Amino acid sequence: VAGYAEALFAVAAAEGNQAAVEDELFRFAQALRSNDELRSTLADQGVPVFRRQQVVEDLLDEKASATTSALVSMVVGAGHAAELPAIVDAMVQLGAASRNKAVATVRSAVDLTVEQRDRLAAAINTRTGREVEVKVVIDPSVLGGVVTEIGDDIIDGSVRRRLNQLRESFR
Repeated sequence: VAGYAEALFAVAAAEGNQAAVEDELFRFAQALRSNDELRSTLADQGVPVFRRQQVVEDLLDEKASATTSALVSMVVGAGHAAELPAIVDAMVQLGAASRNKAVATVRSAVDLTVEQRDRLAAAINTRTGREVEVKVVIDPSVLGGVVTEIGDDIIDGSVRRRLNQLRESFR
């Protein structure tokens, strides 16, 4: 995983569009995590490599840069589609570390605007004392609010947690 993460990081840096590639790879990895059929198809060694790579190209066509598409195709072609989310997570960590930041993975029921992401990053910076890059994961199970993970630290600002706390207070 680490070797592939370093390779992806190096290619994105060399292409000069590292932030965009990191974001596109992160979004693709999230899609892969949440779609069992896609994950199964891309990892199925019984499906010819060119067909699995065609699935990647079809999915990313006009939605991601040529660099991102080529990197995902390379990992899938090498037979490591199942590890792609872990590879991308490690690559994103490398990118953030190169900018002296930590990654804050934020789960929310809806996507956040740039302004909301910036405000959230500022609040996390203030609360934790660490500079962070916010990566949003759309998670419909989060009823409202957000759940933030920074390394091993979890900040649960979800409505579900507040409802559970309220329920516990009535017992």
